[in-house]
Amino acid sequence: MKTRIKIQTEPFDLGPELEELSQGAGALATFAGHVRGDDGTDTLILEHYPGMAEREIARHVDEAARRWPLLGVTVIHRTGELKPGERIVLVAVAAGHRREAFCACEFLMDHLKTTAAFWKQERRGGETRWVETKTSDDDAAARWK
Repeated sequence: MKTRIKIQTEPFDLGPELEELSQGAGALATFAGHVRGDDGTDTLILEHYPGMAEREIARHVDEAARRWPLLGVTVIHRTGELKPGERIVLVAVAAGHRREAFCACEFLMDHLKTTAAFWKQERRGGETRWVETKTSDDDAAARWK
């Protein structure tokens, strides 16, 4: 299985990432997350625990591959200061069939939101605050147990 896990500050281009991953696959499911601009956020600041975040993502990629017959997975997550509209994350899963690809993509995104070592701050109108975890995100990840 092709696996790519990358944490970076620079923007990424969906086209080449998806083209490479989809070679030979019958299905490709993706999630691309962006900084919201409709809630007053001026800047989103993302931090991570280097090494730990990658290991946690890899652990869930391995679990997804045990649950579904996958051909490849790409997870790219940005850190640093991001503006509204900028991409934050890409989770892409290649499989032989759509059901496996959809399920694995959702599984990975649910766990990325809850267990990977990332922290967010929002800057709005000159004030900065930490983003709290959401019960709904925890509930989404818990359903996979």
